[in-house]
Amino acid sequence: MNHSDLLVVDDDDATRTGLRQLLANEGFTVEVARDGAEAMEKISSHDFRVVLLDVRLPKIGGLEILARCGGKWRPPKVVVMTGADTTEVMLDALRRHAYDFLAKPIEPSRLIEVVTRAFSAGSGVTTIEVISARADWVELLVPCTRDAADRIQSFVQQLETDLPAETRDSVGLAFRELLLNGIEWGGQLNPAKKVRVACLRTRRMLLYRIADPGLGFNFDDLSHAAIHSAPGDIAHDDVRHEKGLRPGGFGLVLIRAIADELIYNERQNEVVFVKYLD
Repeated sequence: MNHSDLLVVDDDDATRTGLRQLLANEGFTVEVARDGAEAMEKISSHDFRVVLLDVRLPKIGGLEILARCGGKWRPPKVVVMTGADTTEVMLDALRRHAYDFLAKPIEPSRLIEVVTRAFSAGSGVTTIEVISARADWVELLVPCTRDAADRIQSFVQQLETDLPAETRDSVGLAFRELLLNGIEWGGQLNPAKKVRVACLRTRRMLLYRIADPGLGFNFDDLSHAAIHSAPGDIAHDDVRHEKGLRPGGFGLVLIRAIADELIYNERQNEVVFVKYLD
């Protein structure tokens, strides 16, 4: 069995060559394939850690290759690339357990970020369970790891590409903060625990519902958060330092500023975020 870091699969000569050069410049060992049949031949005979996979390929389609990769004893992490039918392709890739998704044209910095994260995650990446994968209702069970949070945010952002950039960026920030709160505090970064994430979209509304496996919390006990602080008061930062927490604590303040509606259940281990789109 031959060993290489990466396989780039794309039938466009310029794209394939450019991606190979970019990744090689970052120190990766890169193989390439120009169609689905060549890709499957190389995947069968090589132990690739990551595959960058275009969807529309001659001979064997990219999503079929993705499904076949799942049958390997040690499957590669597959990052799906496409410039067409982005939402539906992304949902199909999600159902077939793609590691991540890159929309074309690909930004070099984003490519390096995703590939580097895939390598850093190692071989024990936990599975994200897909409960629903419709454009208007995506629902997932997400392992309580930061890697899973990054991957899900990437997928969810592709559902919001039709929104104005300012709205897309702000709701993306809110979603990430809510998800990380559930993963870090509710799930205690335990990959065996899951956060249930639902993203619902109507013509006039975007709704996120996130339920974590924790016991909940009380807002009065959040001395490490800025939510009770007056503007300019950073006393919570001292509390975070004493507890050995990463810098921050402004998440709930930001979320409340972005949300049109923010509702917690009685235990406060489940939250609904609503943004109206009129």
